[in-house]
Amino acid sequence: MQISDWQRSSYCATGESCIHIAHAAADRAVRLTESGDPAGVILSATRRGFAGLLRAIKEDHVP
Repeated sequence: MQISDWQRSSYCATGESCIHIAHAAADRAVRLTESGDPAGVILSATRRGFAGLLRAIKEDHVP
């Protein structure tokens, strides 16, 4: 699986706890990881699922 370059969240302050996001070209999925352990857990979501997560966060609730 090829993942494009990881991008750090624009909401990340200085430090080690930042969310990084990438797009996987092979399956068009969105990948998320935490900068403290970038090779550890990588979450995967469809673009539609990720958009729903962002909407829920912006509305300040997660179902």
